Amino acid sequence: MGSPDTGFPFYTYMEIICNREDYEYDLHSLIKAFYPESEISFKRSGEDDSEEKATVKVTIMETGAIVILGDSEPKECIFATDGDTPKNQFKLFLYRVLQAETGKELPWGNLTGIRPTKIAMQLLEQGKRDDEIEEFLKHKHCVSEEKIKLSTTIAKHEKKLLEKLDCVKGYSLYIGIPFCPTTCLYCSFTSNPVFKWKNRMQEYLDAMKKELDFWSVAYQDRPLNTVYIGGGTPTSLSAEQLEELISYVKEKFDLSYLQEFTVEAGRPDSITREKLEVLYKLGVTRISVNPQTMNQETLDLIGRCHSTEQTKEAFALAREVGFDNINMDIILGLPGENAEMVAKTLEEIKKMNPDSLTVHSLAIKRASKLGEWIEKNGREALNDTSDMMEIAGTCAKAMDMEAYYLYRQKNMAGNLENVGFARNGKDGIYNVLIMEEKQTIAAVGAGSITKLVLPNNRIERSDNVKDVEQYLSRIDEMVERRKKLLEFEKAEL
Repeated sequence: MGSPDTGFPFYTYMEIICNREDYEYDLHSLIKAFYPESEISFKRSGEDDSEEKATVKVTIMETGAIVILGDSEPKECIFATDGDTPKNQFKLFLYRVLQAETGKELPWGNLTGIRPTKIAMQLLEQGKRDDEIEEFLKHKHCVSEEKIKLSTTIAKHEKKLLEKLDCVKGYSLYIGIPFCPTTCLYCSFTSNPVFKWKNRMQEYLDAMKKELDFWSVAYQDRPLNTVYIGGGTPTSLSAEQLEELISYVKEKFDLSYLQEFTVEAGRPDSITREKLEVLYKLGVTRISVNPQTMNQETLDLIGRCHSTEQTKEAFALAREVGFDNINMDIILGLPGENAEMVAKTLEEIKKMNPDSLTVHSLAIKRASKLGEWIEKNGREALNDTSDMMEIAGTCAKAMDMEAYYLYRQKNMAGNLENVGFARNGKDGIYNVLIMEEKQTIAAVGAGSITKLVLPNNRIERSDNVKDVEQYLSRIDEMVERRKKLLEFEKAEL
């Protein structure tokens, strides 16, 4: 636990007192980015202070804001009436206060809760030049030159790709399979152990068919551009179940406008020749075989329950069956891994020669088992991933890949990002659509979220319950939610 004698930046526990709840998300995200090892909580004014905790007091007024860090003198800013929104002005002010206090500069500056490429994309669509985009991101958000270049390059790439799609009338279909062989240490997604649900998979498929029936009728006059079956681990389903599901999609939907059909095969220990042959036969164009790491000791630690050899075998099998668009995912900053171990992973991936590579910076989720692991072993066991990201980018370039999409999450190691690299023509179109929110995505399955893209870039969402048992018992309610959402859409259009 931190000591008052060590100074504010070293407290293990930090409390934020703020008079505006609508500022809490940004407060937590920025302070956590500067103090990743601190446990941060909110409390209300008047509650007893703890001598063992550093306190951040924030007062938001109509005209400005005051921030007090621990025992420091109050820092004050006055909002410009002809400038940016008060919240954006506050975030810039808070960033500079924290930067002065810690001596740190964050690669993505004060950007929180937003996809960096969306800003660059919006500015490109406004006809802004590269230097104008750089000026905006640097002075409004304190983004580093390296990240400005990355986000701008990717935004240009995405813009060209999106111009080939009907983003107004077209839509994409997401199908969620929330089952996995085991739950990985870092995972917070909706996944359920296969052994528990093995005898009820058919019940789950039948429930999804009700949602698929709804969308096939509701959007029968709209072109379907991409289909993405994700999870969980979709190949947790048997070959027969995969065939039943995909055949049903082909029967119910017009696929003549389809540009991509992805199945996230994912875990090598769930992949078989029979399953791959079913996917290939039914027209799946893109799959993922995800090692996360090629270091066996790390795989064992994070609970992947497969070997590095199984990854190689699954990838080779997919090539043998005929797939020419295979993605691989890796995660940087896994427990105990250093730059040398990451380099080893990438060398092994380079030998397999995938068509795209998605590089994730480790995100520490409260709902994952990783939080418990960190509490026991200390956050220092997680290495900063800045040099690792550079190694990954160099490897991707050596495989003739370019960065094509990017997104960030809360509590990412090194305050970095997730980047997708791909060879020419092998971009994951759905990945770009889900990040840029330019096209409606109709979603089915437990935990899935439908996003309607309305005029003026408005987004309306409708989510399904995450619990599989609840999803099965309330499937008619899930369909009704979609009906109400589309009634809203019709009224808006």
